[in-house]
Amino acid sequence: MLMVPEILQVVIVGLMILVPLCLIYKKIGFNPLWAGLVFVPGVGLLIIFLQLALLPWPNAKPNLER
Repeated sequence: MLMVPEILQVVIVGLMILVPLCLIYKKIGFNPLWAGLVFVPGVGLLIIFLQLALLPWPNAKPNLER
């Protein structure tokens, strides 16, 4: 069985979360460095989810259906 040190496991899991978040932030028009909030213990993911849900996206197309 392959024994990987715990710190390496933490880095791998962190990158598995960080890379897709960077791509999401870049695609919607925010600075991808905001994805670094995921490493804030306890509230990082909450801040990211609130930011993505509540802030207007710069690249969003205006809704012209009226």
